[in-house]
Amino acid sequence: MWIPTEHEKYGVVLASFRGTVQHGLPLEIGDTVQILERCEGWYRGFILKNPNVKGIFPTNFIHLKSAHVKNKGQFETVLPVEDTVITEMTSTLRDWGAMWKQLYVKNEGDLFHRLWHVMNEILDLRRQVLVGHLTHDRMRDVKQHITARLDWGNEQLGLDLVPRREFSMVDPDEISVTELYRLMEHRHRKKDTPVPASTHHLFVHVKSLMSANIGEELEVYFHIYDGRENRPLSERFFVRLNKSGLPKSPEKTERQCTLFVDLGSSDLRKDVYIVVHIIRIGRMGAGEKKNVCSVQYRRPFGCAVVSIADLLTADSKDDHLLKVYACNTESEWFQIHENIIKKANSRYNLSGSNTGLAVALQLLHGDIEQLRREYMVLFTRGVSITRKLGFSDVIMPGEMRNDLYITLERGEFEKGGKSVARNVEITIYALDIDGQILKSQVAAGSGEPGADEYHSLVLYHNNSPRWAEQIKLPIPVDMFRGSHVRFEFRHCSTKDKGEKKLFGYSFVPLMQEDGRTLPDGIHELIIHKCEENASLADCSRYLKLPFSKANLPSNNQTLKGIKESFCITSFLCSTKLTQNGDMLDLLKWRAHPERINDSLSKLKEIDGSEIVKFLQDTLDTLFGILDESSQRYGLKVFDSLVHIINLLQDSKFQHFKPVMDTYIESHFAGALSYRDLIKVLKWYVDRIVDAEHQDHIQQVLKASEYIFKYIIQSRRLFSLATGGQHEEEFRVCIHELFMSIRFFLSQENKGISPVAQTQAVFLRTFPAVYGELLKIFTVREVAGFVRETLGSLPTTVQADCPLETVKLQCIAKTVEDQLYINPESRCLLLPVVLRLLQAHMQEQRDQVMCARILTSMLSLIKKEENGTAVSNEPVVSEEVQLIVESLLGVLLRTILEISNRPQPAGPSMRLQFQDVTGEFVACLLALLRQMSDRHYQQMLQGFSSKDDLRDFLLQIFTVFRILIRPEMFPKDWTVMRLVTNNVIITTVLYLSEALRKNFLNDKFDNKVWDSYFYLSVIFINQPCLQLESFSPSKRKKILEKYGDMRVMMGCEIFSMWQNLGEHKLNFIPAMIGPFLEVTLVPQPDLRNVMIPIFHDMMDWEQRRSGNFKQVESKLIDKLDNLMSEGKGDETYRELFNSIIPLFGPYPSLLKKIERETWRESGISLIATVTRLMERLLDYRDCMKLGEVDGKKIGCTVSLLNFYKTELNKEEMYIRYIHKLYDLHLKAQNYTEASYTLLLYDELLEWSDRPLREFLNYPMQSEWQRKEFLHLTIVQNFDRGKCWENGIILCRELADQYESFYDYRNLSKMRMMEASLYDKIMDQQRLEPEFFRVGFYGKKFPFFLRNKEFVCRGHDYERLEAFQQRMLNEFPHAIAMQHVNQPDQTIYQAEAQYLQIYAVTPIPESQDVLQRDGVPDNIKSFYKFNHIWRFRYDRPFHKGTKDKENEFKSLWVERTTLTLVQSLPGISRWFEVEKREVVEVSPLENAIEVIENKNLQLRTLITQCQNRQMQNINPLTMCLNGVIDAAVNGGLARYQEAFFVKDYILNHPEDGDKIGRLRELMFEQAHILEYGLAVHEKFVPQDMRPLHKKLVDQFHLMKSSLGIQEFPAYVRASPVHFTNGSPRTCRNSVPSIISPDGGRGVARRSYPAVNRYSSSSLSSQASNEVSNITGQSESSDEVFNMQPSPSTSSLSSNHSASPNVTSSAPSSARGSPQMAEKHKHSRENACLSPRERPVSAIFPNPLDPAQRAPPHQIGDATLPRSDPNLSAPDKVRPAPSSWSLDSVKVGSPYFSESVSKQLCPPVPPRPPYTVSAKNTSSQSPLPNSRSPQKTTVPPFTPSPTECQSSSLVSSSPVLSGSYSSGISSLSRCSVSEASGTELPTSDHPPPHPLAPPTTLPTSLSSGSDEPIRRENKTPPPYNVFMRDNPRRPVPLPHSLSIPPQTDPPALPPKPHQLRTGSMKLDGTSDPRVPRPRPLPRKVSQL
Repeated sequence: MWIPTEHEKYGVVLASFRGTVQHGLPLEIGDTVQILERCEGWYRGFILKNPNVKGIFPTNFIHLKSAHVKNKGQFETVLPVEDTVITEMTSTLRDWGAMWKQLYVKNEGDLFHRLWHVMNEILDLRRQVLVGHLTHDRMRDVKQHITARLDWGNEQLGLDLVPRREFSMVDPDEISVTELYRLMEHRHRKKDTPVPASTHHLFVHVKSLMSANIGEELEVYFHIYDGRENRPLSERFFVRLNKSGLPKSPEKTERQCTLFVDLGSSDLRKDVYIVVHIIRIGRMGAGEKKNVCSVQYRRPFGCAVVSIADLLTADSKDDHLLKVYACNTESEWFQIHENIIKKANSRYNLSGSNTGLAVALQLLHGDIEQLRREYMVLFTRGVSITRKLGFSDVIMPGEMRNDLYITLERGEFEKGGKSVARNVEITIYALDIDGQILKSQVAAGSGEPGADEYHSLVLYHNNSPRWAEQIKLPIPVDMFRGSHVRFEFRHCSTKDKGEKKLFGYSFVPLMQEDGRTLPDGIHELIIHKCEENASLADCSRYLKLPFSKANLPSNNQTLKGIKESFCITSFLCSTKLTQNGDMLDLLKWRAHPERINDSLSKLKEIDGSEIVKFLQDTLDTLFGILDESSQRYGLKVFDSLVHIINLLQDSKFQHFKPVMDTYIESHFAGALSYRDLIKVLKWYVDRIVDAEHQDHIQQVLKASEYIFKYIIQSRRLFSLATGGQHEEEFRVCIHELFMSIRFFLSQENKGISPVAQTQAVFLRTFPAVYGELLKIFTVREVAGFVRETLGSLPTTVQADCPLETVKLQCIAKTVEDQLYINPESRCLLLPVVLRLLQAHMQEQRDQVMCARILTSMLSLIKKEENGTAVSNEPVVSEEVQLIVESLLGVLLRTILEISNRPQPAGPSMRLQFQDVTGEFVACLLALLRQMSDRHYQQMLQGFSSKDDLRDFLLQIFTVFRILIRPEMFPKDWTVMRLVTNNVIITTVLYLSEALRKNFLNDKFDNKVWDSYFYLSVIFINQPCLQLESFSPSKRKKILEKYGDMRVMMGCEIFSMWQNLGEHKLNFIPAMIGPFLEVTLVPQPDLRNVMIPIFHDMMDWEQRRSGNFKQVESKLIDKLDNLMSEGKGDETYRELFNSIIPLFGPYPSLLKKIERETWRESGISLIATVTRLMERLLDYRDCMKLGEVDGKKIGCTVSLLNFYKTELNKEEMYIRYIHKLYDLHLKAQNYTEASYTLLLYDELLEWSDRPLREFLNYPMQSEWQRKEFLHLTIVQNFDRGKCWENGIILCRELADQYESFYDYRNLSKMRMMEASLYDKIMDQQRLEPEFFRVGFYGKKFPFFLRNKEFVCRGHDYERLEAFQQRMLNEFPHAIAMQHVNQPDQTIYQAEAQYLQIYAVTPIPESQDVLQRDGVPDNIKSFYKFNHIWRFRYDRPFHKGTKDKENEFKSLWVERTTLTLVQSLPGISRWFEVEKREVVEVSPLENAIEVIENKNLQLRTLITQCQNRQMQNINPLTMCLNGVIDAAVNGGLARYQEAFFVKDYILNHPEDGDKIGRLRELMFEQAHILEYGLAVHEKFVPQDMRPLHKKLVDQFHLMKSSLGIQEFPAYVRASPVHFTNGSPRTCRNSVPSIISPDGGRGVARRSYPAVNRYSSSSLSSQASNEVSNITGQSESSDEVFNMQPSPSTSSLSSNHSASPNVTSSAPSSARGSPQMAEKHKHSRENACLSPRERPVSAIFPNPLDPAQRAPPHQIGDATLPRSDPNLSAPDKVRPAPSSWSLDSVKVGSPYFSESVSKQLCPPVPPRPPYTVSAKNTSSQSPLPNSRSPQKTTVPPFTPSPTECQSSSLVSSSPVLSGSYSSGISSLSRCSVSEASGTELPTSDHPPPHPLAPPTTLPTSLSSGSDEPIRRENKTPPPYNVFMRDNPRRPVPLPHSLSIPPQTDPPALPPKPHQLRTGSMKLDGTSDPRVPRPRPLPRKVSQL
């Protein structure tokens, strides 16, 4: 039986549990579980991170922990009873764990590893805390370390800042908002730089001296030296080194290490140095022999200097190697360090190149106690302390110090009868009063213990030595009196065994008779002569002698005349002894009562350090004088006391305040002093108003805190002594004193008058008095004093008066004082405080201080509320009411004022600005949170009029909107934001009632309601409330604490909306956008609430205007804005699924609409919005970071077209044009970028209409913007190598410039146009591949789903690469392995399927491609640009497959895809609009194969003839492949299949085709024969055997075909080649051709015979078909000789045997990968565009689009189709280029004169003055500017319809400027027209042919002559005519590409008129479906 658990509530999983039992709950090790029930070894419960899933688990898998249960029962919450730091650490590490893994996924390796180390560190620290063995201090340090690490990690991962107090997390509900803000701010500030320490210490560790020539012991002295003042700052640190240069006592670290303590910040500057002096101990001369002398001398060795400033930048862990310098002369030794600092190089040099002193130097910061904690090892190991000379910047009480420093400066000695100067050594002793030597009291420096004596340096042969040696005498205070120091002078002989001979002495007493010590400064001592062996043991003998020349009596001339002297400098640093006589006089006042006055007067002149030394004695003296003679000295004693009190305010002595406090508490005994002190103080206060000089009075008031302390303590002592006598009198005195104070405070003074300054001084110290008064008076009495005193201050706030700031400081200290905390006194003080505060806040002055005061007041109220009993509630409530009445309105205005103010520039000012705003906001929130129902009611009732209430509501709503702003708090302050939102929603719920009551119906106020709704919407949309974006644990915490505040606010919106009634119309359509934002929040409950509001809006809008136009327009605009902003961070796909139901099949909304009369329009609106929403969400989905460009572009195109076609939103349309343009530029799709920008360009006219500033365009005229767009588009066409399109735009711009006579720009434009022509001819262009892509399945975005597209590949991109790219773009997609159309199961699948194969473009511009002599550079453009249709061929066998001869049953399934727009266009891919499938019979297939092979042969022969090939191999391979295949049965297979009787009888309809096949075979043999002749001419010697073999095989082939002589029609075919290059006729004089230029050939019947020109097809096209039959030669060589850049992509099978069925491998490009058994080799071959025939080579005989419309037949100037004429008869062959050599070979068919007829005049460019009638636009409407094509394309009739006839010999079209026939790439390649043959005579006609002036009626179409004349080369895009009433302008062009349009992209040819051939009405053949054009334009931007 399951029993609810009582105590077993919380546990941690010890081992993973799979949960395989029934109802089992899977657990992972480390999970925390909450236990609900127990039953026989099993628990039932849930994992805390997923509370919705409950289950059972074994008890032994769980480690139980004690826990605290909140809300026992169904909704109980369990919290573990453990240290809060541990709880936080555990939850934080769990959150980090998931994010840490994501860092690895995102490849953020650095942060990944750093976080890993920190997590491990935190886990180690957690173990230490859990073990519980840490000391209290260590536990504190560990917790501090943990929280620092947690904060670091949270900051790095972008998590929330955690408010903490004492390392524990703070519950925001338990503290005031103001306190929460302070905690957050404190933690935020912690990230800033810490406050620099004011005290610094230098750590020195001596390692060694490195030198080659030491050999003697050394003494090293360190001290800190001030280079600016040239004096030492510290005493010396002394280290002894042995002969190796290492420390002498390595085991005693305190002898090698020291800390130079108490350096001030001013000491860390560049001219403060560490100076090192090194002394050697040994022989006099460094080079003397060792046995000369055994006496040791201290001799100079060297000096080193380093600047302290260098240590600030250096790495503290590095050792320093100091260079050691020696002085050139010993007499300079005393100042060697100064010379080094000054770089006086002549006076010193390096003591040795290898000499250096190794030391560790490190600067430490902070006070010494802090260092003891942080560097514990340093102090425990041992370190000596080296002090500053004198006291530190801060003197601490209790510090004991009594150091006398003596510096040996210089001496003057006589030679003493010697011939050379003396070597003088001084020995120093300290002797006590009895003449005994003081033991260990002479110290050379810290680091070594003191000695009994000290020996100075010996300077060699120097009678005026200067030593500059400092020694320290730490003589105890009690031994100072009577002690003296003796200096003995000895001469050190270097000869006589090194003896030291005494020759004189000096001495100096340490204290004078009056108790003063030896004064600081230089003392010139007298050298008393003595004998060598004189005894100085009896001091009394010489102590009576004078010691200093300064003390000699004037009559003692003998001693004065002595030249010998000795100078020392003394400096005393003592906390007990003084050198000041005035101080001693004051302390001994009883001995000299007459000096009291003087002593008191001189006290102010005594140095402060002397006073604080004797602070207690001085105070005792003053109060002793006051007690004994108060009348006489009262005022002076008071002034002296004030001086001492103010002295302690100095930062140097501030630490002595506790000394004075202790004195007052423990030692002060002046029980009667209070009367005198009160009296003098009142006397001063009464004189304030009248006094001229306020300085002294201000000093008195500055000391008032301590004066009151003395008064109160004195009164307490008196009361204790007398049992409380004179109490009333004392109270009266105090009351009178405060009356005087109130009087002087109440004086109003303007500006900075002296009295105002005095008032300010008093107010600064006044709050410090409260605590003292409370010692005697009650709380209410003191509160009364304070209230009356502060109340006496003038309330008028004066600008620029310092008193105002001080007033607020006084209030702030009052509010923070213990007095205010007491509720009893607070009720008295609060009104005064509020009155002063309100006055300041209204003036907007001193806002920082105002905020501080308010913060303190409100924090206190919260504490009172939390920590007090119920009895205190009324008090708290009353205080809140007072604050609300006084400050709420002012507070709102203040926040508004601050927020609207521009932020200051400086960083410090900006920080302060933000602090103020944050403080006031926290105060407002705290106040609102404290307000109860009663407070709100009273506040709302307090408004005197509706206008006041309205203003208040508007204010508070505006402030709330400000509080919601993201910038209000730092990004990671989520806790603060949630508290803010909680307060806002609570307040709004209170205020909405007032809104309903006061501003509805007849009192309706639109502005207030509007403000309310906007606030609600902004509130719901805040990022910090979007719980879906948070981690589960964070979401759970927020929901437990606050619930989902968005739903609460949504319900409130609904409730308020329902109350509006007919006033709802005021908010339609304005609120549609904001409410739509609310629906974008993925919260189902919220969406449910909002649906009725939308229905309501539609209903009211319908009632008002009868439609939803406004609603629809607003919805669409808002949707676009929200999506383009990428609103929110939610998962986009989730958003899609949750938003669509709102406008789609959402039952409640649709049901509501279906009940209405306007249901149809309502459902239509929903459908439109739904479609837009789908596209917008796809757009946003694609635009997110990391998406591929292809998706983004496709999505943008979809949306752009939707806005244009369905919504007619021009501004949106243009915006998306530019977004698409930017995407193309980023992807480097420059051609597509040009087409895109052209969409906008086409919306503009060449007019002067002004355009507003828009996007990145400035305000400018329409003409200027269009010019700018043209130039930009040309530039991009140039970058995209689409130069032909750029030329058209250049011409248009040039015509504009020409019409304005702007020749400068015209010249530039012509040059630009010329450069584009050059690029066409000189630069290579890559030929792109095209791929058909099908996107199947429901998981694709809407704009791709179940659609097929054709995509233009990137440069060099082949099928495999393209496939891989698509699979990368759609990583979840499955590649389909077949090319069949998928079925419905694939369409409806919840997956993504990709079907990809290559397709072949079908060029529209056949005319250029058919022309002879047009270079491939030019043709390449027309092959791959402006392509609407693409083809894909799939071979298959129909019926029984004949194994002997496959060709009998080999059919081809031909799929033709027509796109919605031509490629390239505004995208790299366009959707397929129409799909046509036809089957090509085996016979037709055979005809096409042979046609294409013939074409390939012609092309190669021509190229070989014109020497376009680098080698002849491609021709050799091609000839070999064809001849070899034919010999081995290639053509024979066709004969077997189609020429047998069975086939002819069974297929009588194929008679013509069989004839055609036979002719083609004969033609092929004829071409081969000629090809072999060309081959023989160019074949190299080593390939002659192969050539001979080919010739032999060719004869075999001819005999196998039964060919003895070629038929006439074959002989007449253009196998008779011209001898010139294809360029001959183009470059010649128009009507003249060279004698060998061209030969006309009579043709009989089949158009294909005359179809091929020498350069009409690229080798790509010619080679593609061969794979079908298996007779393919590799096209590698073919491509290698072409200028096409695509040569590298082909396979290389160089020959084909008769049995080969496919030359392409099984994985040929174009074929999706499939299993071998499912593939047919020919299918594989057909999938690749390069290995298949181009579409026009395989014309579709069944395509109705290829029939000629009747209105095109009558154009006599063009090779049009006529039902009665065959194509070759209409089209005159151009001069061919098929001759073996350039001059010799002629043709019998053409005479020279006939040849001349073949080169007609080239039409010039049309004049732009042609009427609109003659140059009508191709678009359906005259004003249309659609970028799409609208006219009928050229058509391609079936080959079966070709009939024999004669050629029209008089047509001017049949000139050399046109193609020699209709190319197989032309749409007219199998025209159904026929014509007449050319005469076969060898004689030319009598005159050249001229263009006919009249036409046969059968050819007329009724159109005007200029229109019938057309250039067959289609331009890159349409030329539209635009009427401009202002001036004639050239026809601008769009990039739509109808097949027949002017002008051509090719350069115009001279003398040939170029006129439009477009229909006036722009109509097209209804049988030919064309893409639907977009609407021209909506309006102009």
